Amino acid sequence: MVSTGDSAPGISATVANGEVEAFELSDHLGDGPVVLAFFPGAFTPPCSNEMVALQEHLGDFEAAGATILGVSADSAFSQNAFREEHGLEFDLVSDMDRDAIEDYGVRIDIEDLGLMGVANRSVFVLDDDGEVTYSWVAEDPTNEPDYEALLDAVESA
Repeated sequence: MVSTGDSAPGISATVANGEVEAFELSDHLGDGPVVLAFFPGAFTPPCSNEMVALQEHLGDFEAAGATILGVSADSAFSQNAFREEHGLEFDLVSDMDRDAIEDYGVRIDIEDLGLMGVANRSVFVLDDDGEVTYSWVAEDPTNEPDYEALLDAVESA
């Protein structure tokens, strides 16, 4: 599992930003901290709560110079519908092949819901050089991160 002090693995995927486009994590490094918020699945109550909470704090993160990116195994088309339904103004990375989920070590199976190989709820803050300066991984995927601690980490990155 990726942890604080590690170099963040690169991510090549698709991004849902109202459109569906190619995404490279490296294109977002060097412009301030990057927050990667991995979540199990769009349209589930805990994931909706987390993404809406990040949206509610978006102004604070942007004031600190940060870029927020949600990451899940959902298709970019589902993610765009999810963004629209919840008024999300930040991009969601579609990791349908699960490469980033595997590379960051956050793959889980939620057998009760039939969700196999999805991302555990986790957050990583990357500095301009792609070093992980903060990491949090949920012990239970229904738990949400401490948003104040996350903002403190962004402001320190």
